[in-house]
Amino acid sequence: MSNTIRREIHLPHPPQQVWQAITDSDTLAEWMHPNDFEPRIGHRFTFQVPPNPAVGFEGLTVRCEVLVCEPPRRLVFSWSVAGPVENTQVSFRLEPDGDGTRIYFEHTGFDLDQPHGKQAFKGADYGWASMFDQLAVVLADTAGDDR
Repeated sequence: MSNTIRREIHLPHPPQQVWQAITDSDTLAEWMHPNDFEPRIGHRFTFQVPPNPAVGFEGLTVRCEVLVCEPPRRLVFSWSVAGPVENTQVSFRLEPDGDGTRIYFEHTGFDLDQPHGKQAFKGADYGWASMFDQLAVVLADTAGDDR
């Protein structure tokens, strides 16, 4: 089993609009989680993942640091949660694609041999799929605001 989550996503929005959606703290909160993100190399920030009592999830804090920030095409940050998702890395690469943008996404560094490592990997894979679905909704809503 791979220890990397990969996605290739086409969005019908220009790169600058997609870049804004992945680097603006308020917009990130709409499709991911509340955060104190700033698009600045070396900035340490957190995502606050809310609890979901229906499934027995108590919530958690993800600790991150911006490692690469090359507007409007590349963003990389660390992603650490105590346990099997410590010291992983999230990267977004944006490329123009016709009238839209293609996102090449990776979340690497999962330790599948740790206790609950495979469960954490599967949970993260599911979580990213859900968040990218929400990103498409947020971008569609934003595009509607521009008209």
